[in-house]
Amino acid sequence: MHLELTEEQEILRGTTRSFLESEAPLAMVRDLYSSPEGFDREWWRRAAELGWTSLFVPETLGGGSLSGQSTADAVIVAEEIGRLVAPGPFLPVNLVASALASAGSDEQQAAVLPGLLDGTTIAAWAFSEPNGQWDTAAIATTAIADHSGVVLDGTKAYVEAVGSADLVLVSARTGSGLTQVLVPTNAPGVTVTRGRSIDMTRRFGKIAFDNAWLPASAVVGEVAGAQADIHRQYQLAVALQCAGLVGATDRTLEFTLEYGRDRFAFGRPIVSFQALKHRIADMAVLLEGSKAVTEALVAAIDDDDASTSRMASVTKAYVGEHSLDIIDDCVQITGGIGVTWEHDIHLYNRRAAVDRAVLGSPEEHKERLLVLLDAEGALQ
Repeated sequence: MHLELTEEQEILRGTTRSFLESEAPLAMVRDLYSSPEGFDREWWRRAAELGWTSLFVPETLGGGSLSGQSTADAVIVAEEIGRLVAPGPFLPVNLVASALASAGSDEQQAAVLPGLLDGTTIAAWAFSEPNGQWDTAAIATTAIADHSGVVLDGTKAYVEAVGSADLVLVSARTGSGLTQVLVPTNAPGVTVTRGRSIDMTRRFGKIAFDNAWLPASAVVGEVAGAQADIHRQYQLAVALQCAGLVGATDRTLEFTLEYGRDRFAFGRPIVSFQALKHRIADMAVLLEGSKAVTEALVAAIDDDDASTSRMASVTKAYVGEHSLDIIDDCVQITGGIGVTWEHDIHLYNRRAAVDRAVLGSPEEHKERLLVLLDAEGALQ
């Protein structure tokens, strides 16, 4: 993106890109399509050694960011993952690590964070439900707490990496407030159902709770007091997702231009024709806009800006819509070969199509943005 990187961040980007190019090439991505988990756990442990899982965890707990701005560091990795549509539970693991680092108890941090940091533990965040709404107001799963523990009832859907997860951070409703509970996937009353995905490597699924009892120590933060924490996790998820979309779109446009320079028609490269020049220029403008709004969201999160919620919807609405549009245009420019299994462009198209829907569609975020602006009096 447009972020002015420090020397350490440049090293992180270079190391991440080199690792992905050598250890997760597109040929491996294709091979993982039939894998139930969509990634190799040993590969993920090696990725964790590069610091992918430590960016939102302070040094006192074994982590550490490069610049002191955790989100700015994390989107560097997210963008490189997007460039190679790489596997791995980067987003869910970092969301849970961030939640535990900021709101977890000393016991939770000591018991769970080391495994997340070294890649031996996989965690997922269960937020949305079968209603398909990515909004805290739509959370129906309940967490009833008493002196002995907490009981979960309900179903969460579209949970990334839930089939591979050892632990799931569940956002649930307690009365008029929200509570987060860290749940082992093998706990009594918990049922995980693996789902399918058109994405080559990312897997989603459902997790159901039928009178599932957890000890009080499983609650992350305060009972009925997790609203702000959940909002921040959601904003962070949008930032990481959009950074990955920017990387995927940028790389797709790059290899489409390479194809257009090599593909001749009427004795000329096809990118030399005026109609395609205008089309490519329009795509480049939309891509630069995607980079700009993602950078603005990253800055808002790291600065704890009051506009972060609004900026998250602006970013997802813009990037979610235009990334898929750009990749679809690239499919057309590559012609017949672009719609074959053998061409790599469908790997990126699949990733962008899934990301467009997960965490809320552009249409949903535009509606949400109108509600936020109206509440702020900006539409008066």
